[in-house]
Amino acid sequence: MAKKPTRQYVCRACGAVHAKWAGQCDGCGEWNTLEEMPLEPLAASSVTSRVGGGRRVRLEELQGQVQPPPRVRSGIAELDRVLGGGFVPASVVLVGGDPGIGKSTLLLQAASQLAGQGERVLYISGEEAVDQIRLRAQRLGVAQARLELAASINVADIIATLDAEPDVRAVVIDSIQTMWLETVESAPGTVSQVRACAFELIRAAKRRGFSLVLVGHVTKEGALAGPRVLEHMVDAVMYFEGDRGHQFRILRAAKNRYGATDEIGVFAMTDRGLEEVSNPSALFLAERRGNIAGSAVFAGLEGTRPVLLEVQALLAPKGGDGAPRRAVVGWDTGRLAMLLAVLETRCGLKLSGMDVYLNVAGGLKVAEPAADLAVAAALVSAATGVPTNSGEVYFGEVGLSGEIRQVAQADARLKEAAKLGFTQAVLPRRIARGNARTRPPEGLGLRELGHISDLISPEAEAD
Repeated sequence: MAKKPTRQYVCRACGAVHAKWAGQCDGCGEWNTLEEMPLEPLAASSVTSRVGGGRRVRLEELQGQVQPPPRVRSGIAELDRVLGGGFVPASVVLVGGDPGIGKSTLLLQAASQLAGQGERVLYISGEEAVDQIRLRAQRLGVAQARLELAASINVADIIATLDAEPDVRAVVIDSIQTMWLETVESAPGTVSQVRACAFELIRAAKRRGFSLVLVGHVTKEGALAGPRVLEHMVDAVMYFEGDRGHQFRILRAAKNRYGATDEIGVFAMTDRGLEEVSNPSALFLAERRGNIAGSAVFAGLEGTRPVLLEVQALLAPKGGDGAPRRAVVGWDTGRLAMLLAVLETRCGLKLSGMDVYLNVAGGLKVAEPAADLAVAAALVSAATGVPTNSGEVYFGEVGLSGEIRQVAQADARLKEAAKLGFTQAVLPRRIARGNARTRPPEGLGLRELGHISDLISPEAEAD
């Protein structure tokens, strides 16, 4: 009879379980990340007794009166936007981001704002001493806030402290990878420790009714480090994104049980910490120069917020032997290759022998296909040397046959363009709704395209 295994190996990067040790994880491809963990099978008698001693669960109908959850405003409008209106009591939020991107700065500012509203807030750090947090608070100008600090990595001590403080409304743990539970035989940051510590802290938050914010490390690919089950345990997962070379920081919701996903908040990093950007479109376009070939303005949509961005393209003769270079910042490289093939095949532009450089100015990463038309306009402008109209914005999806396809929420994009003073929008040919097509905002003309070749030889109607 085969002997049952008593050990298993868990990847500390992605949480994948392996029956035996290997140098590389099959789940995420990382090297030397498998850790040995004991496997504790339950005896059949214990399972039977536990199941037999259960109580009947009360069943309820789907229909019923449900009130929206109460909200606690953080005092930072951009953060509240991503949260869905503010912190929900007894909810758990996981915030991840690259080292030094500003996670601790944002949460210290938010905690200080909450404390300034009379709420009792605890900031518990496992990475910094209390004096280091005070120095950061002085630099941010929030040193006078009635915020309570602690430096500890022992989860048992933290929970005992929380149980002794009945009126706490919010708790920030920075970070979950530094927390340690003495009942788990492994070092802080391992899969078993992160999972066990998060479980105990989340259970305390649900039991006591305070909002819990966990700071999480990320891997070099940008995903949250630790077991993936951690993302399922929390109510909201947010990523703090940005390039250290740019002042802009983007807080993006990847999961939110109490609000919309893919919502973003925009911040600017200054010497006084993070400042809210209430009108990101104006800020992203503040340094734009007109009459430059290879530039086009894209009317995008991030969550429910319309955002205008500048797309820049540069073409240069291929240098040396080998394949031409395709360098992309802020957009998908594969989609650029597809768009170049469509322009060359359907429009006759000779781009295969050119090095192509594409940049979305401002550091924001664009994922929606609606950017196709703006990128195509920038590439055509760079190839022909003719600047685009400085008063035009572009949005639309490009198909493989060169057709321009409809995109969602065109009205919101047009309103944002009109608000910032643009005079014309280049968009897919609209489909009539009922007996009439929707009208553009006052002062904004429309140039409708049916095929990408119309960018080179315009044959579109205008309103």
